[in-house]
Amino acid sequence: MNFQQVVESRRSVRGFLPKTIPHDTLTRVLKLANLAPSNCNIQPWHVFVASGESLAALKAAYIEAATSTPPKPDYPSPRPFPEPYRQRQIDCAIALYNEMGIARGDKLARDAATLRNFEFFDAPHVLFIGMNAKFGASVALDVGMYAQTLMLALTAEGLASCAQGALRQYPQIVRDFFELDDDINILMGLSFGYEDTSVAANHTRVGREDITSSVIFRE
Repeated sequence: MNFQQVVESRRSVRGFLPKTIPHDTLTRVLKLANLAPSNCNIQPWHVFVASGESLAALKAAYIEAATSTPPKPDYPSPRPFPEPYRQRQIDCAIALYNEMGIARGDKLARDAATLRNFEFFDAPHVLFIGMNAKFGASVALDVGMYAQTLMLALTAEGLASCAQGALRQYPQIVRDFFELDDDINILMGLSFGYEDTSVAANHTRVGREDITSSVIFRE
């Protein structure tokens, strides 16, 4: 794929095949992502990858926490989003739940759909991206550029991914599992692998606002 095709075909995938990614492919993708830009080339990202039995253990820990413990993220998300961002969030949820056949008032089904985040959507691999706790928003921008580069690199290899803010809700699980110091904060998680096209959620397609809503030209 050329670059435009890679960008246009990347999307959030919420159902994966059990097929694992060859280690050399995964290493190649991570080396590409490591070329992402950062302020003064500080390369602030820390990446923690789990597969196989390690992934299963993490999944069990996340499900237990998600069903019994209030979230305690290092970086809480603003709630609710102000307009027009709130409406875009709602439109995305409607598109997803419609594909999954979940009615608006079906709380049990919605809760089950939310729990799928902590099951990593059955992906054979999951990773977490963090940074030093002393860094703020300006360095988080660098980590975001790393994450985008990583997702595009996965797409170029024919792989799928889903960036998950939900996986930052229990950061201590990640620190304990990977034996990290307390000065590493977790920004996000990413489930990835080969897409299972039979999963209804993967049929979801959402558009983008015209650039006139976010770009101002002065000539």
